[in-house]
Amino acid sequence: MKNDQKNFIIFAVLAAFILFGWPVVMGQFFPTATAPATRIEGGREVALPQPEADPAANTPAAIRDRDEVLAETPRVRIDTPAVSGSINLRGARIDDLILKRHDQTVAENSAPIRLLSPAGTDSAYYAGFGWRMGGGEAPAADTLWRASGPLLAPGTPVTLEADNATGQRFRIELAIDENYMFTVRQTVANAGGQPVTATPYGYLSRRGRSTDPDQWIAHVGPMAVRDGSAAYIGYDDLAGAPSRFATTGGWAGFTDHYWLTAIIPDQGAAAELQLRQGAGELYQADFTLRDAASIGPRQSVTHQSRLFAGAKEVRLIDRYEDELGIVQFDQAIDWGWFRIIEKPIFYYLDWLFRLVGNFGVAIILLTITIRLILFPIAQKQFASMAQMRAIQPKLKALQERHKEDKPRLQQEMMALYKAEKVNPLAGCLPMFLQIPIMFALYKVLILTIEMRHQPFVLWIRDLSAPDPLTPINLFGLLPFTPPSFIAIGVFPILLGVSMWAQFKLNPAPMDEVQKQVFAIMPWMLMFLMAPFAAGLQLYWITSNVLTMAQQWWLYRSHPALKTAPAK
Repeated sequence: MKNDQKNFIIFAVLAAFILFGWPVVMGQFFPTATAPATRIEGGREVALPQPEADPAANTPAAIRDRDEVLAETPRVRIDTPAVSGSINLRGARIDDLILKRHDQTVAENSAPIRLLSPAGTDSAYYAGFGWRMGGGEAPAADTLWRASGPLLAPGTPVTLEADNATGQRFRIELAIDENYMFTVRQTVANAGGQPVTATPYGYLSRRGRSTDPDQWIAHVGPMAVRDGSAAYIGYDDLAGAPSRFATTGGWAGFTDHYWLTAIIPDQGAAAELQLRQGAGELYQADFTLRDAASIGPRQSVTHQSRLFAGAKEVRLIDRYEDELGIVQFDQAIDWGWFRIIEKPIFYYLDWLFRLVGNFGVAIILLTITIRLILFPIAQKQFASMAQMRAIQPKLKALQERHKEDKPRLQQEMMALYKAEKVNPLAGCLPMFLQIPIMFALYKVLILTIEMRHQPFVLWIRDLSAPDPLTPINLFGLLPFTPPSFIAIGVFPILLGVSMWAQFKLNPAPMDEVQKQVFAIMPWMLMFLMAPFAAGLQLYWITSNVLTMAQQWWLYRSHPALKTAPAK
């Protein structure tokens, strides 16, 4: 009776931790990939707004309306298959950019993501390029530049020009590819009678922090790559002194969960990268070449740099690193320590998606592939379980004989394992191998924009978000949204049921404590996994079903597992 009370108390404490403590722990260290994309209301699926998805969104507290600000200055239009927007000729700023391929929500009429917005608006976010001059005056922030044409598009570059009073002519040649990369050629031509010096720079200015949370699992905020390694920097870290890095090869910018802006100097030139905070919530990333160029009369100097402003699409980021020689550009995606597993899983999963056209089906095929790879190990696991079950009576006898002498008991157990040629840890190997695979898939669902807003079937409109359908409010028929710690979706319930069925197929353990643990574990996992991405839950459910099929087949090969051990 006392043991029953003790076990009940332990279970109550664990249940309380799962219901109330686990959401706090998970939110800090293992957050879901995205906020819920939909909600079930009145039995219908409704798309939810996702303001955190739009870095330069208008807000009720906007300083001025964006359309009014855009109309105040002459502009050059930007139009590519991936982006649209405009360049402000006053100050030569790239300050208006929309990402055509990515919408704010899963609704059919959702607006696209706006990445950049001009000064004078709330969440102003823009890029510019200029010079520090010696012996002449550089163009200022209010300089009105002349444009060679009205449109910047792939294959249609635009040249901006400005002059000063001492005979220097400044030129910024802008080109853009079909995705998110701008190429910038800055030229100073000296038509004056005296030599001058010019030091090119580029900058990104951002008002306000990202609305995406900076997570232990995925960095959001300022970052720089210098000397072949990445520096992930928090916004709070810039409140004191700026972060400066002298490097040859590297870049700096701001990363959101799925979006990136980065200024990239010539990778062969010595430059200083800087990240700093200005007045209030104004943040800047910039580069300056470390060596000023001396320009004699009738001479000119040109420097080439790049600007990336767009989505962190994995294949595209890797291609830019390889083809353009941008040092460690793939560090823009915070793969972390498990990169060696995560990237192959992503590329294989993405290949499967291109093959079948549905990421949910691709996850199922990925699960089948992993189970096939681990099948030989699973066979050894089941053989080990059969051997362990056969020697259970001998282990029990040893425990009774040496229950007062723990060191002697351990020695006798090891001798028994050696004599019977049994490895007690062999049964755990497949589980341990699954852990890095599960974590890698979790990171892929967290990090990669390719998973964002990807549907599966029926009500699952976003595999990177939690399952929105829960019986707690009768699947949306009752007019209330249950709190997250009890809003158990259909997928987590299926996960718990499949885990319970898997345990029921196993022979009952002889140890009473193990029996209680196995009885509770499926329902604990149901609560633990509920806030995670539906894609991860789909992987686990599929894995459990395949495990049950494996068990059925392997029981036929190892009938000792089904046979009660001799007394």
